[in-house]
Amino acid sequence: MKMKWKKLSGIIVLVFLTAVIVSGCSLTGSKDKEEMGAGDRTPVEENGSESETPPVNPQPTTEKVELTLYFGDDQAMYLKPEKRTVEKGGMPVAELLVQELIKGPETDGLHKTIPDRTKLISLEITDGVAYVNFSKEAKTNHWGGSAGEAMTVQSVVCTLAQLPEIDQVQFLIDGEKEESIWGHGYTAEPISPAQDIIKGE
Repeated sequence: MKMKWKKLSGIIVLVFLTAVIVSGCSLTGSKDKEEMGAGDRTPVEENGSESETPPVNPQPTTEKVELTLYFGDDQAMYLKPEKRTVEKGGMPVAELLVQELIKGPETDGLHKTIPDRTKLISLEITDGVAYVNFSKEAKTNHWGGSAGEAMTVQSVVCTLAQLPEIDQVQFLIDGEKEESIWGHGYTAEPISPAQDIIKGE
């Protein structure tokens, strides 16, 4: 009886060990498959589609505009027009006109009307008046004289007054009005264009 029980116990133990080994192999195999599968996956964006680079226009369009600028003549008596075509670059036309005036003329016989190193700080238009705010160099670097002052003032005024929304120009230096910026004319109020100063149109 004891012999039979020993044999039976041995068989039960053997069956149990076999079951444990088989189940262990099965679990390991599943885990290995999961790890292998995880390594083979390709990352996909959250929306489920692959990222795409937006198409680039091979011929980008750049808006250009033709401007008429007024610069001084050789005698500093009259303003003469100069036409040029420039890239707008998203800038308002009024600001673009003043920036091009600051650069100076490209035509022989015409002369700068805005002093070197002058910067346009801001330009705002309200009720037909353009408030043109220059840096201090417009005053400190000016060459002086009543004729030179007239060229500076009227080149800006006549150039901007071409725009239908501008009738007059108020000059500012570093955001402030001055009674006489250049020492001759009155600049504390808006200035209208003097059409008789333009020659050669």
